[in-house]
Amino acid sequence: MSAKLDLAKAPHRRWNPLLREWVLVSPHRTERPWQGQVEKSAPEQRPRYDPNCYLCPGNSRAGGHKNPNYPSTFVFNNDYAALTPDIVPGELNHSGLTVARTERGACRVICFSPRHDLTVSNMELGDVARVAEVWSEQYKELGAIDWINYVQIFENRGEMMGASNPHPHCQVWANETIPNYPATEQKSFLEFSQGGGCLLCEYLRLEQAEKSRLVCSNDLFTVVVPFWAVWPFEVLVLANAHCTGMDQLSRDAQRGLADILKRITSRYDNVFAVTFPYSMGFHQRPTDGQPHPEWHLHAHFYPPLLRSATIRKFMVGYEMLAGPQRDITPESAAARLRAAPERPLG
Repeated sequence: MSAKLDLAKAPHRRWNPLLREWVLVSPHRTERPWQGQVEKSAPEQRPRYDPNCYLCPGNSRAGGHKNPNYPSTFVFNNDYAALTPDIVPGELNHSGLTVARTERGACRVICFSPRHDLTVSNMELGDVARVAEVWSEQYKELGAIDWINYVQIFENRGEMMGASNPHPHCQVWANETIPNYPATEQKSFLEFSQGGGCLLCEYLRLEQAEKSRLVCSNDLFTVVVPFWAVWPFEVLVLANAHCTGMDQLSRDAQRGLADILKRITSRYDNVFAVTFPYSMGFHQRPTDGQPHPEWHLHAHFYPPLLRSATIRKFMVGYEMLAGPQRDITPESAAARLRAAPERPLG
């Protein structure tokens, strides 16, 4: 008979039911000294308007495009798009070993605000709600194109996460095919739904009962550090009621989403008293013309900071060669996030 597992002390593996992979957790490694890379920790100080920023109102972008003097949100086609709609179809296949196919798509940029110095955490609630409304509009508009089968909305914040510009913005990439991670999640949702339930509805009920990994919630959305988290302060933002995509969110739900995003990003900033870097993205049903009732709208936040604003998590060695691994337990990360204030920095 197996002994009871002590999640806070014993090395163990946790199952990720969305991506169908194991995560190695090594809580005892939090004791090890750090002599690795140390990042800059000074808080960002930015002006309201930067004449050299290609996302600020009235400024020029690549190729001679000039931004209008937009007063709120601003959407435009990415000047350096990773996917374009006018690719001539082609493919390569040598013995099933070197295989390639052309991929059509569309890439857009959404500026959250004309102000260069803001982030989601210190924007006004109504302005973030407007961003949520634009996300819904872009999901519907791009998803309505007959050959677009998936719409990925994501934000990279901070130099550490490869953000090319600190102006508050995100990207939307619309694919002809369903990308790897959403495709894997779809298989998981479908398999679970064969039993008559929704994977994330059931998981949310479990977390609400357990409470140790809950961070914050409102009437419409809940934030948890997932049981299978890989990044130190990774969180999952879950719609409380079952819905499959942003197009199903009412104005109140868009405002509820804005509220929860402001709250979790404020907590992030206060954990280490710095503008917290992360990659964030929404996963929702594909736009392939099928209803996909098995899907549940959610967002992933992947922040790299490990112990402080100057020490980050690197995905190297074991992670690249064997599988995901973390030292800080999800429960301890959630406790730290719960203890962080929800007020914006500054």
